[in-house]
Amino acid sequence: MSVHISSVGMGRYGKRPEGQIDLAAEAAEIALEGIGRRPIDLLVAGSMFSHGPHGPEALLPRLASRLGLESAAGFRIDSASGTGGMAFHEAVVALESGRFERALVVATEKMTDRSTAAVTRALAASLHPSEVAAGATMPGLAAIVTQRYLERYGRTTDILDAASVHDRAGAARNPAAQFQKPVTAEEVAKSRLVSTPLRLLHCSAISDGATALVVERGTGPATVVGIGQGFEALRISDRDDLTTFAATRIAAKRAYENARLSAKEIDVAEVHDAFSPFLYVHAEDLGFSEPGKGADALANGDFAPDGRIPLNPSGGVIGRGHPVAASGLAEVGEAALQLRGEAGAHGVARRPRVALAQAMSGIGTHNFVTILAREEAP
Repeated sequence: MSVHISSVGMGRYGKRPEGQIDLAAEAAEIALEGIGRRPIDLLVAGSMFSHGPHGPEALLPRLASRLGLESAAGFRIDSASGTGGMAFHEAVVALESGRFERALVVATEKMTDRSTAAVTRALAASLHPSEVAAGATMPGLAAIVTQRYLERYGRTTDILDAASVHDRAGAARNPAAQFQKPVTAEEVAKSRLVSTPLRLLHCSAISDGATALVVERGTGPATVVGIGQGFEALRISDRDDLTTFAATRIAAKRAYENARLSAKEIDVAEVHDAFSPFLYVHAEDLGFSEPGKGADALANGDFAPDGRIPLNPSGGVIGRGHPVAASGLAEVGEAALQLRGEAGAHGVARRPRVALAQAMSGIGTHNFVTILAREEAP
């Protein structure tokens, strides 16, 4: 049974005055308007924090009530920063079961009303308890992965700067992105050190925002042709290799097999680069580049909007901003916009036939790959 994305809704990411339900409703209303407000029989909502002005809030029933969807069924999803990808996969499986006709998928996060220290502690909930007890943070562990990658492949930190420059250039063309101005490699290299060798502009920003998609049975300009997910050891010291994410490789293998496609047939991709070196790790794990050669592919123009495989034309997580649960769904939504010819100023040079979106939880612990195609798989 085929399933397709019929509408995409996304408000501006960044520091927003609205609460989480308001942000979610804004994106949802845009998506619902896109289908002429036809009936929705399934609501899938995702948030890592479900953070409201008075603490945790019941996201699913509050959003259903706000949107007038009391007669719909519903699921609440949480898989840390991969929540949006997981919510989308849940909706696809539910529709493919034949029980539902049309689903609204919403992923949202409100983060900027808390201190950086509080957000850092909350994000650490997706790490292994022994790592948290030892004082590990998300940027700290990402820095260890980065150090290992640079050492193994004999690279220097200039490749990290280049990845941030690439993403911020895409974000400058995306009206929904948090960052509307490009940056230079010199500006990235001079930004504040966060955790050696990662600097501030190598890291995604704390952000507010939401993305919503309407998913329906049948085919269309953004038909789901493959999905896959995979896990990896939660504690990074239990992993065999820190320069690759096994969870992405597993998810990609399953999605490619499901779609009966290979990496060579992907025309555009959105990947979850919460830290700039992850742009290269994901590109390599997804088969867009040989191991250790992702930076060379970027330098050669392969990942540019008019390149061999445009990567993160929306600005990615670095440029778009990172309201954690929403990012995974934004990646799917951006892939759909490219296929539907609705990406506007950040559309790639050649309208793609096949697009891929990759979402990541924690430090590559639970990852998702989604493949979309215009009409049917080629």
